[in-house]
Amino acid sequence: MSNKLRAMNWELAGVFYTRIALGTAFLSAAAARFGLWDKTFDLKHFANFIRYTAEVNSFMPTAIIPFLAWAATVAETSFGILLVLGLWPRWVSLASAILLVMFGTAMAISFGVKSPMDYSVFSASGAAVLLALHAFRHNSKQALNIRWGGQSS
Repeated sequence: MSNKLRAMNWELAGVFYTRIALGTAFLSAAAARFGLWDKTFDLKHFANFIRYTAEVNSFMPTAIIPFLAWAATVAETSFGILLVLGLWPRWVSLASAILLVMFGTAMAISFGVKSPMDYSVFSASGAAVLLALHAFRHNSKQALNIRWGGQSS
């Protein structure tokens, strides 16, 4: 058993865990906006999310709030699915990090810095940055391996 633990690639296990954790967190948030966690599906829940979006983005014009709510929902749903499936990891992870830092910054502006800290928004953004860095590094090693016909370490 201990040989199996030593032989396991812990970095890849950590990347997989982080990808699934971030992806399912995005999907869970999007599901809650439509009442799916309450075993319903209605736009009343989404209306509440639009109000919350207005609170988080209190510095933005009121007319743009519904667009921001829908854009965030589409982005989080898309990123969630793509992270879970492991598709386009470099760009999806980077976009996830940017989305999370924008959300955390908006929370900090509207509610104070404690709010995004309490909800680990910047921690999640940091995890997404690390996923992106891993994916970029892995891709560049793969490109070198193909280009030079050898094995990269």
